Amino acid sequence: MLIRFLIICLCFLSLPSNDEVTITWSESKKLTWADFRGPVGTDTDAVAVTASGITFSFSVKQNSNGELLSFKAEVEAHFYPEKSWYIKAKGDDHILAHEQLHFDITELHVRKLRYDISKLNMSQHIKEDLRRVHVKANEDLAAMQNTYDTQSQNSINKEQQAIWSQFVKDELKKFEDFKSK
Repeated sequence: MLIRFLIICLCFLSLPSNDEVTITWSESKKLTWADFRGPVGTDTDAVAVTASGITFSFSVKQNSNGELLSFKAEVEAHFYPEKSWYIKAKGDDHILAHEQLHFDITELHVRKLRYDISKLNMSQHIKEDLRRVHVKANEDLAAMQNTYDTQSQNSINKEQQAIWSQFVKDELKKFEDFKSK
Protein backbone atom coordinates (compact mmCIF):
# COMPACT_ATOMS: atom_id res chain seq x y z
CA MET A 1 0.00 0.00 0.00
CA LEU A 2 1.29 3.42 -0.93
CA ILE A 3 1.48 5.72 2.07
CA ARG A 4 0.09 9.12 1.30
CA PHE A 5 2.33 11.90 2.56
CA LEU A 6 0.28 14.93 3.37
CA ILE A 7 2.28 17.97 4.32
CA ILE A 8 0.64 21.07 5.60
CA CYS A 9 2.29 24.44 5.85
CA LEU A 10 0.63 26.84 8.22
CA CYS A 11 1.16 30.45 7.32
CA PHE A 12 1.11 32.79 10.28
CA LEU A 13 0.35 36.39 9.45
CA SER A 14 1.58 38.10 12.60
CA LEU A 15 4.55 38.13 14.90
CA PRO A 16 4.90 35.19 17.25
CA SER A 17 3.96 35.81 20.87
CA ASN A 18 6.83 36.47 23.26
CA ASP A 19 6.65 32.99 24.77
CA GLU A 20 6.30 31.11 21.47
CA VAL A 21 9.35 29.13 20.43
CA THR A 22 10.48 29.84 16.86
CA ILE A 23 13.39 28.99 14.64
CA THR A 24 14.43 31.76 12.26
CA TRP A 25 15.46 30.57 8.80
CA SER A 26 19.21 30.39 8.33
CA GLU A 27 21.30 29.20 5.44
CA SER A 28 23.52 27.29 7.86
CA LYS A 29 20.77 25.66 9.97
CA LYS A 30 18.72 22.88 8.42
CA LEU A 31 15.74 21.40 10.20
CA THR A 32 16.12 18.10 12.04
CA TRP A 33 13.39 15.83 13.31
CA ALA A 34 14.24 17.08 16.82
CA ASP A 35 12.80 20.46 15.75
CA PHE A 36 9.35 18.90 15.25
CA ARG A 37 8.02 18.93 18.82
CA GLY A 38 4.26 19.44 18.46
CA PRO A 39 1.64 16.84 19.26
CA VAL A 40 1.06 14.40 16.40
CA GLY A 41 -2.21 15.02 14.58
CA THR A 42 -4.76 12.25 14.90
CA ASP A 43 -7.36 13.33 12.34
CA THR A 44 -5.07 13.18 9.31
CA ASP A 45 -3.05 10.69 7.32
CA ALA A 46 -0.09 13.09 7.26
CA VAL A 47 3.34 11.80 8.18
CA ALA A 48 4.59 15.29 9.05
CA VAL A 49 3.37 18.84 9.37
CA THR A 50 5.56 21.91 8.99
CA ALA A 51 4.33 25.11 10.57
CA SER A 52 6.21 28.04 9.13
CA GLY A 53 5.34 31.55 8.11
CA ILE A 54 6.29 35.11 7.46
CA THR A 55 6.55 37.42 10.43
CA PHE A 56 6.26 41.07 9.50
CA SER A 57 6.29 44.37 11.33
CA PHE A 58 6.88 47.96 10.39
CA SER A 59 7.12 51.38 11.97
CA VAL A 60 6.76 54.84 10.53
CA LYS A 61 8.28 58.12 11.59
CA GLN A 62 6.16 61.23 11.38
CA ASN A 63 6.58 64.90 12.19
CA SER A 64 4.47 66.91 14.66
CA ASN A 65 1.94 67.64 11.88
CA GLY A 66 1.34 63.92 11.34
CA GLU A 67 3.15 63.86 8.01
CA LEU A 68 4.84 60.51 7.41
CA LEU A 69 8.59 60.94 6.92
CA SER A 70 10.13 57.47 6.79
CA PHE A 71 9.48 53.81 7.53
CA LYS A 72 11.28 50.69 8.65
CA ALA A 73 10.09 47.13 8.02
CA GLU A 74 11.21 43.82 9.53
CA VAL A 75 10.52 40.52 7.75
CA GLU A 76 11.56 37.03 8.86
CA ALA A 77 10.84 33.41 7.99
CA HIS A 78 9.98 31.41 11.09
CA PHE A 79 9.45 27.75 11.84
CA TYR A 80 7.20 26.87 14.78
CA PRO A 81 8.51 23.71 16.52
CA GLU A 82 5.57 23.36 18.92
CA LYS A 83 3.12 23.35 15.99
CA SER A 84 5.22 21.09 13.75
CA TRP A 85 5.21 17.32 14.13
CA TYR A 86 6.00 13.99 12.50
CA ILE A 87 5.29 10.32 13.03
CA LYS A 88 8.59 8.85 14.25
CA ALA A 89 8.02 5.41 12.72
CA LYS A 90 7.47 6.92 9.25
CA GLY A 91 9.76 9.96 9.18
CA ASP A 92 12.85 9.55 7.00
CA ASP A 93 15.45 11.75 5.29
CA HIS A 94 13.34 12.10 2.13
CA ILE A 95 10.35 13.42 4.07
CA LEU A 96 12.58 15.69 6.16
CA ALA A 97 14.00 17.18 2.93
CA HIS A 98 10.42 17.80 1.77
CA GLU A 99 9.70 19.58 5.06
CA GLN A 100 12.89 21.65 4.78
CA LEU A 101 11.81 22.77 1.33
CA HIS A 102 8.54 24.07 2.80
CA PHE A 103 10.63 26.23 5.15
CA ASP A 104 12.90 27.28 2.25
CA ILE A 105 9.81 28.32 0.26
CA THR A 106 8.84 30.51 3.22
CA GLU A 107 12.30 32.11 3.12
CA LEU A 108 11.93 32.64 -0.63
CA HIS A 109 8.75 34.63 -0.06
CA VAL A 110 10.43 36.61 2.72
CA ARG A 111 13.13 37.58 0.24
CA LYS A 112 10.53 38.53 -2.36
CA LEU A 113 8.68 40.61 0.23
CA ARG A 114 11.90 42.40 1.20
CA TYR A 115 12.51 43.08 -2.49
CA ASP A 116 8.96 44.47 -2.91
CA ILE A 117 9.43 46.65 0.17
CA SER A 118 12.72 47.98 -1.24
CA LYS A 119 10.80 49.20 -4.32
CA LEU A 120 8.25 51.18 -2.30
CA ASN A 121 8.48 54.95 -2.34
CA MET A 122 7.82 56.94 0.80
CA SER A 123 4.36 58.48 0.65
CA GLN A 124 1.46 59.32 2.92
CA HIS A 125 0.04 55.91 1.91
CA ILE A 126 3.08 53.88 2.96
CA LYS A 127 1.18 51.99 5.69
CA GLU A 128 -1.38 50.78 3.18
CA ASP A 129 1.38 49.95 0.66
CA LEU A 130 3.26 47.89 3.26
CA ARG A 131 0.12 46.03 4.28
CA ARG A 132 -0.72 45.37 0.63
CA VAL A 133 2.67 43.83 -0.23
CA HIS A 134 2.55 41.77 2.97
CA VAL A 135 -0.90 40.35 2.16
CA LYS A 136 0.24 39.55 -1.39
CA ALA A 137 3.38 37.81 -0.06
CA ASN A 138 1.27 35.58 2.18
CA GLU A 139 -1.16 34.80 -0.64
CA ASP A 140 1.72 33.93 -2.98
CA LEU A 141 3.37 31.83 -0.26
CA ALA A 142 0.20 29.82 0.40
CA ALA A 143 -0.33 29.27 -3.33
CA MET A 144 3.25 28.07 -3.88
CA GLN A 145 3.15 25.75 -0.85
CA ASN A 146 -0.06 24.22 -2.19
CA THR A 147 1.33 23.86 -5.72
CA TYR A 148 4.51 22.28 -4.35
CA ASP A 149 2.56 19.67 -2.40
CA THR A 150 0.21 19.03 -5.31
CA GLN A 151 2.94 18.61 -7.92
CA SER A 152 5.24 16.56 -5.67
CA GLN A 153 2.25 14.57 -4.43
CA ASN A 154 3.34 15.48 -0.90
CA SER A 155 6.85 14.09 -1.58
CA ILE A 156 5.75 10.80 -3.20
CA ASN A 157 6.69 11.95 -6.72
CA LYS A 158 10.47 11.99 -6.37
CA GLU A 159 11.03 13.44 -9.85
CA GLN A 160 8.81 16.44 -9.09
CA GLN A 161 10.40 16.71 -5.64
CA ALA A 162 13.81 17.05 -7.31
CA ILE A 163 12.46 19.61 -9.80
CA TRP A 164 11.02 21.67 -6.96
CA SER A 165 14.22 21.43 -4.96
CA GLN A 166 16.24 22.86 -7.86
CA PHE A 167 13.61 25.52 -8.62
CA VAL A 168 13.60 26.81 -5.03
CA LYS A 169 17.41 26.75 -4.90
CA ASP A 170 17.56 28.82 -8.10
CA GLU A 171 14.91 31.27 -6.86
CA LEU A 172 16.67 31.73 -3.52
CA LYS A 173 19.86 32.52 -5.44
CA LYS A 174 17.97 35.06 -7.58
CA PHE A 175 16.93 36.94 -4.44
CA GLU A 176 20.20 36.40 -2.54
CA ASP A 177 20.61 40.13 -1.88
CA PHE A 178 17.50 39.92 0.33
CA LYS A 179 18.35 36.77 2.29
CA SER A 180 17.95 36.40 6.03
CA LYS A 181 21.17 36.98 7.92
